[in-house]
Amino acid sequence: MNGLNKLGKVVTKILEVFHWVGAALITAAAICSVVAPDWVKYFVSLDSKECCGASLNVYGFEVNAPITDGAIDTAAFVIFGIGAAIILAVMAMVFRNLHLIFKKSENATPFQRDNVRLMREIGIFTIAIPVIGFIMSVIARPILGSEATEISIDMGGIFMGIIVLCLTQFFAHGVALENDVDGLL
Repeated sequence: MNGLNKLGKVVTKILEVFHWVGAALITAAAICSVVAPDWVKYFVSLDSKECCGASLNVYGFEVNAPITDGAIDTAAFVIFGIGAAIILAVMAMVFRNLHLIFKKSENATPFQRDNVRLMREIGIFTIAIPVIGFIMSVIARPILGSEATEISIDMGGIFMGIIVLCLTQFFAHGVALENDVDGLL
């Protein structure tokens, strides 16, 4: 079990760092697309064509950015960049909390008040991700048009968040039971 705990700590830290780096890079790319619109064409993947546009997607938030003269539409890229940066930062917080849970449970019981709080935050963050994508889609639709965005919400993230919040209640009960047992000894 100790080897699995170490692996969990390493993997969650790597994923946290990757998500922070992704948030920073998409923020820098969005800023560059405003400051130097000519550079936006470097963000287009090779399979994106003017007929079809570029499909930009992160955790369910999707923008179909039109391409003209080999460059992505700047407004679409900036709106996607804002939403993607927020979503990636929230996902980084999820992996940060998972890392802290592994770290705090390394030499002790997982039934600790801090772990309950961290799990509750994970549930809230997991629900927030599709909600952020939905809000950004609602904002993007009048600006970019109905062809570029689809207003939808990923219910999988909401259901997962609800499950984590329910599990949090079991961990809170475990904390109370452990405190009762420690009081008897």
